[in-house]
Amino acid sequence: MIIDSNMHWLPENLFDDEALLESFLNVVPRQYGIHASLAPIPDKNLRQIVIEQPKGCQILNYAENQYSSAEQIKDMNENGIDKGMLRIPCWQEWLDLETCIKLNNAIADQLKANPGRFLALAVVPPWGTKGSLKELERCIKELGFSGVQMAAHYGNLYLDEEEFKPHFKKINELNIPVVVHHTPLPVDFMSICKYTNLRRQYGRCVAQATAVGRELFSGMFDEFPNLKMIHSMLGGGFFAYSNMLAPKITGKDAVQRFQTGGEKINQYLENNIYFDTSGSIQWGKTQLECAVKVLGADHILYGSSYPIRRDWFTQGVAFVKNLDIDDESKSVILSKNAIRLFNIK
Repeated sequence: MIIDSNMHWLPENLFDDEALLESFLNVVPRQYGIHASLAPIPDKNLRQIVIEQPKGCQILNYAENQYSSAEQIKDMNENGIDKGMLRIPCWQEWLDLETCIKLNNAIADQLKANPGRFLALAVVPPWGTKGSLKELERCIKELGFSGVQMAAHYGNLYLDEEEFKPHFKKINELNIPVVVHHTPLPVDFMSICKYTNLRRQYGRCVAQATAVGRELFSGMFDEFPNLKMIHSMLGGGFFAYSNMLAPKITGKDAVQRFQTGGEKINQYLENNIYFDTSGSIQWGKTQLECAVKVLGADHILYGSSYPIRRDWFTQGVAFVKNLDIDDESKSVILSKNAIRLFNIK
């Protein structure tokens, strides 16, 4: 079995339903310098939603006709994907409860229409209000969703902040995984916004790696030990930093420059933090093999970020199968971790 743990989903009728389209455009907080607009795709008879931050610097593009369930199934069949985990790409940071309820219902309809092919993650505002907690519980207990999705940060607030504790308390009680989708940019982004690839790739990595690091050093897993946080884009390449963030303390230095407690940090990495590949081939063979070696195959889930890049989706599974790792590790990455973490029957 092959499970794609990172398939983007938006309503099929998003560009045709004027009220829904307007709600998506208007929920973007322009007062914080984020701009949303509807624009044509050059040389194609299609439209797109364009998000800019700051204005003039594109960070997100959502194209018309990319989220048809029939096309998703066709692409999955042609590329050997048995099940796909549906998540909303990057909008988690902004959506209000009313829109979240509509989207959760629509995802549930897609699951019912295609039995056995899709799994889903609940989307709710993470502020722990009565309505949001009720909707989260409904998604898990009534709609049969597999977990909840969150953004790496909400405005200036990363997930270790006090404001999210009621939300995490409920998640801890439900004992469900949290899939943390990258935000387009970190909180402090002006130094990288000038250059497109820094803005659109490196910015996501900085946001994710910052989120993972703050979770590890905040102590939140002592309070919520059941939390399983699955970060996209390999946690922003977190494998490159995991050892240096928890250095062994020898006691032989005149000045103690680093925070102690490395063993506890490693324990959190073992018990609470997981990663998805988010387009495995974009990392390159050597880097992905390094990630497996450092993080462990049992902490990595396969994900394509469909439909962002066709080659990430069509070549991603073969790319993992061609890594110089043992066959069991490949199986763990391609399906077994998802089956275990999402309790897939």
